[in-house]
Amino acid sequence: MANWRMSSANGVLIAAYFIPTWLLIAYRIMVSPIHAFYERPNISVAIFLSDYFHLAAIGAVRAAWLLALAKVTVAAFFVVFLALLTRPAIRKSGGCDEALAIALSLGSVISFASMLMASQAGEMEAMRLHATELLLLLGTGIVMLMEKPAVVAVPAAQSAESAPITNYSRAA
Repeated sequence: MANWRMSSANGVLIAAYFIPTWLLIAYRIMVSPIHAFYERPNISVAIFLSDYFHLAAIGAVRAAWLLALAKVTVAAFFVVFLALLTRPAIRKSGGCDEALAIALSLGSVISFASMLMASQAGEMEAMRLHATELLLLLGTGIVMLMEKPAVVAVPAAQSAESAPITNYSRAA
């Protein structure tokens, strides 16, 4: 791990949590939408939507499926990030940062919205869970922002050859 960037190593650790956790939550929602929608990770969204939007059963199922789709999308971007990390050239140049940034952005929006809904619904355990997830995602985002861009080492012979040739002499 001598040539790993700090954001890449941090992204792997975050992906190791979010991929299995959010895929399991999404799978449970797909199998049993109403039952899984009222489990601890989703209870705040379920209570908020049912209380404030007065959703019928089919509306709750659709909202649960949308939440599952959003979580699967975040997990998919984490998987793409991990797949891009397997190529050393991409890893060293920071080419996998876009997939990680998208996963962090979408995951932060979902966790922040879930945290606000948990606050409104009075679910303190769910609010702690979503706040912790949000802090994990934001911490990784801050590491990405503060890390210097990757520099590609160019040998001296190539840099002299690729320098633009300018002709400053005036034709008379």
